[in-house]
Amino acid sequence: MAASTRIAVALLVTLLTLVASACSTKRTALVAPPTSAPIRHVLFNGVRVIIEEHRTSDVVAVQLWVKAGGRDEVANELGLAHYLEHMLFKGTPTRPGRLIDREVEGTGGRMNAGTSLDFTYYHMVLPASRAVAGVEILADIGVNASLDEPLLEAEKRVVLEEIRLGEDSPMRFLFKKTYESVFDGHPYGRPVIGTPELIRALTREQLVRFYRRLYSPENFTLVVVGAVNPDQIRDVATRAFSRLPRGGTARLPAPPIADLKPRAVALPRPGTQAYLTMAWMAPKLDHADTPALDLVVAILGQRRASRLTEALRERLGLVNSISAGYTAMEAAGVLTVTAQLETDNLARAEREILAEIQRVRDGGVTEAERERSVTAAEAGREFQMETAEGRAFTLGRAETVWRLEDELLYLDRLRSVTIEQMHAAARRYFDPERYVKVTLVPSRTR
Repeated sequence: MAASTRIAVALLVTLLTLVASACSTKRTALVAPPTSAPIRHVLFNGVRVIIEEHRTSDVVAVQLWVKAGGRDEVANELGLAHYLEHMLFKGTPTRPGRLIDREVEGTGGRMNAGTSLDFTYYHMVLPASRAVAGVEILADIGVNASLDEPLLEAEKRVVLEEIRLGEDSPMRFLFKKTYESVFDGHPYGRPVIGTPELIRALTREQLVRFYRRLYSPENFTLVVVGAVNPDQIRDVATRAFSRLPRGGTARLPAPPIADLKPRAVALPRPGTQAYLTMAWMAPKLDHADTPALDLVVAILGQRRASRLTEALRERLGLVNSISAGYTAMEAAGVLTVTAQLETDNLARAEREILAEIQRVRDGGVTEAERERSVTAAEAGREFQMETAEGRAFTLGRAETVWRLEDELLYLDRLRSVTIEQMHAAARRYFDPERYVKVTLVPSRTR
């Protein structure tokens, strides 16, 4: 049966079902499963616990967030936060070998982890009945990881391959070089994944020192979202995490961010297409200008009908793709405009990007553009919060790098932004004279 026929039949069946339901004398109202407001609790040793009852399905997302990322490394520790992330699920004295894998995957669950410049987080999705086990596993790996020497050495091959794949990806390589240039001399300018030289020379003693220094209750946030009883989860979290003694060492604040030094970096790259990124320094996550700048960036280049896409791709045909981005971190932010294009179009594309930005700086945006951007942000938020996993990520990141209450109110802040505030933000941060430009040029043309 053709796909279109299958769809038509499915629609007909759905329609008949709806008609039958409407004609029935017994009508059942469709009520969305309940989602309670998140509950925040701080244990005596500093562990923060966030629980949200979310009953759209019989699953639970359990996550451990740690205030330990690439920015917490000293020069000879580059890549340790990421390497430690690889090692924590590989066993503890009470869960040796692959016991954690079997415990999670044996129930149909899954687990993974991620590292950024500001944080590391460990996440699981499990049947709701296994929520207690998930909490206990995360409490165990949080401070009791074995970090066995043979496994550490074997994992070097995995991380080195990950580094190689990152170098092979034009976009990853481009953004690595962009951050190096924007945050020159700052930890935000260093690659989270490390370097091959440091990974090859890494010892267990180095990793254990980093682990002991930063993996302490004061730096932990446990997030549990799903079909759970909040009171039960709070009791379980208290029992599992209250056993951990305080570390006594607070995380150091990120170093101050230096003023951006305008520069142009051109690098040869195998391939047939050129890549261009233009970057500006931007405010950090909790800055008052962040909502206005979020909306400006959406208007410039985050949709198919955005200004940069309409001008440079659709009207002028200068680029194959173009987008704008705003990454707001705990200590700073960065604005980017990124394009893939033919080498011969690089100079003109840069001029046209600046011209489009100047139009926003001079004339601002329209009320219709503002409304569309707010609507897009609302839809994006709904998609992000659709699953237990997405909700847990949003809550955990907020508690770790800014404030939970601000995250919960962020959409209201976006809705209240005026076109005058957006105009002011564009003029303040998109300086046409002060930006970093990084280009990857096909090596065959150089």
